[in-house]
Amino acid sequence: MSQTMRTYLMFAGVAVLIIGTGLVQSWNSALLILNMGLVSAVMALGVNLQWGIAGLFNVGVMGFVALGGLAVVLTSVAPVPEAWAAGGLRAYAALVIGAATVVASVMAYKRARNAWLMIAILIVGFVIYRGVRDPAVDAIEAVNPAVSGYLGGLGLPVLLAWPVGGLLAAGAAWIIGKTALGLRSDYLAIATLGISEIIIAILKNEDWLTRGVKNVIGLPRPVPNEIDLQNDPGFVESAAGFGLDPTTASTLYVKLGYSVLFTAVLIVLLVLSQMALNSPWGRMMRAIRDNEVSSRAMGKDVTFRHLQVFILGSAICGIAGAMMTTLDGQLTPSSYQPLRYTFLIWVMVIVGGSGNNLGAVLGGFLIWFLWVQVEPMGQALMNVITMGMADGSALKDHLQGSVQHMRLLTMGIVLLLVLRFSPRGLLPER
Repeated sequence: MSQTMRTYLMFAGVAVLIIGTGLVQSWNSALLILNMGLVSAVMALGVNLQWGIAGLFNVGVMGFVALGGLAVVLTSVAPVPEAWAAGGLRAYAALVIGAATVVASVMAYKRARNAWLMIAILIVGFVIYRGVRDPAVDAIEAVNPAVSGYLGGLGLPVLLAWPVGGLLAAGAAWIIGKTALGLRSDYLAIATLGISEIIIAILKNEDWLTRGVKNVIGLPRPVPNEIDLQNDPGFVESAAGFGLDPTTASTLYVKLGYSVLFTAVLIVLLVLSQMALNSPWGRMMRAIRDNEVSSRAMGKDVTFRHLQVFILGSAICGIAGAMMTTLDGQLTPSSYQPLRYTFLIWVMVIVGGSGNNLGAVLGGFLIWFLWVQVEPMGQALMNVITMGMADGSALKDHLQGSVQHMRLLTMGIVLLLVLRFSPRGLLPER
């Protein structure tokens, strides 16, 4: 079977699974799987760009996704005037002081080669930073903490937050890349995981910026609210024409709106990724991935190219994080679990086909479908298995209680089967 035919058949199979969900369960469930599948496919594209094309082992995916979510708050949420008046400018001035301290210490060490001078600059800068930051943050968080207690954002259209999320993640990737990309692959993985945890810890604890664990709810949306549609007589009449009640019709309409927007983003990123893959730059990146020594001997700046692709892949993950937060309608810092969701994204890339952009997209849809559907399918299977067992028996209770672990078990089994029978993924790199 040709690679092209295999690709068509794989994507047709995923389409059948999603459509079947709509026919058997509900179209709401099918559209939910579709939308998160689109977001997952964008994340998988970013990781595939780093690992499949350049061979960079980034385990800090959730950190960049979280920065994308933060961008939605900073860009689209209305500002809180009382909080700004209480200490907004002082809080951001403290951030500038902190950044200037780091830059000054690095420059002092590079020029004077004096570690004591660098330490002195860091200590003095830290004292000034905390002296400006702490009173400002306390004043901001004291402003009606039950409702706000943070600065808010710029009040811009939420769609602008998606590219801003990419820029924010790209900026963080530049900082991380300048310090960590010289490390060996296993140390790079540890460094990116640790930095990801630091980013998420900041989001959880800096209430003045993100409300922390109190969450930011009611984020602006690029599509209408369901309640507004249900109160629109024209929409209600149109829904009745399709035989739908207003509640169901409004939910489907909103989710279809997200599907159109997410599909447009995925297509643009996929086209750009394919153009990059098939360009001289893409061939150079694969050559560096396969043999760094010979690439250096041919005059290629391997470290700079790694930094390039690390920034690009992280930016794509940041866009996906902004899309996911927009879909959820809230920023929940505690939901970003690096080990859990980073593992899931990596399974998508490996199962789909590392080094193949279409494979990464396929893996995003397929693995997310399994992630959503395995638990209810496992529950039904356990009900059948335990049907003849007496109520209250230890074995029946144990089997019923094990259903919640079916997701991770299934992901492991799928990964093992693919690595055994198709080591290069369902759609291998050409």
